[in-house]
Amino acid sequence: MDQPDPAATHFTMQPLGDAAVTVAFGSVISPQMNDRVLAFAEAVRVKHWEGVLDIVPAFASVTIHVDPLRLPISNLSKRLHDLPVDVKTPQSGRIHRIPTLYGEEWGPDLVEVAAFARRSVAETIRLHHATLYRVYMLGFSPGFPYMGVVPASIAMPRLATPRTVVRAGSVGIAESQTGIYPSATPGGWRIIGRTPVSLYQPQSSQPFLFSAGDTVQFYPIDRDEFARIAHAAPA
Repeated sequence: MDQPDPAATHFTMQPLGDAAVTVAFGSVISPQMNDRVLAFAEAVRVKHWEGVLDIVPAFASVTIHVDPLRLPISNLSKRLHDLPVDVKTPQSGRIHRIPTLYGEEWGPDLVEVAAFARRSVAETIRLHHATLYRVYMLGFSPGFPYMGVVPASIAMPRLATPRTVVRAGSVGIAESQTGIYPSATPGGWRIIGRTPVSLYQPQSSQPFLFSAGDTVQFYPIDRDEFARIAHAAPA
């Protein structure tokens, strides 16, 4: 019988001031570690502790934000320590297929990524969209998905100087990760394409398209399909 991975069953806690605690399970980025993170986050969520304001899972950690007047950090830390370490692995997340227009003005870094990979542009596109990506976490800007793992040959580092504005829907690569910009922000990821799909609807009861644990596959589209999908999207 396999022995449990110590990194998956133990954690450390680090207070962030008087209003948050980060629970860290290790430094390895893997689906198994991320499953552990999501399971722990869910174990906290179902407790419905008064004073908990937000539960934010990351690659290998969970940060719990609280109102310290209703739930002091010392009390939260004790409750977290008392949670079982063998909480159940969460169910698989949703599967998303994301239409993407690659290259040209929609993907200004695609040619450079292809040169880095020593592949044709067409092969670079195929490598990117043929991979199934796990959403490990959301961050940086509302709804921004950090997804992996990008094929090693196209895993190009970030730009040395970030752009001041990256358009909403831009699909980028940053080393072993791929991501999509939900809104126009500065950014240094290598932009290889753009999707007409909206990832962030702030007025919706569920504003984010993706959740940690979801699976994403990109598929290429042409300009006409991009325009059709964009036109049909909710305002």
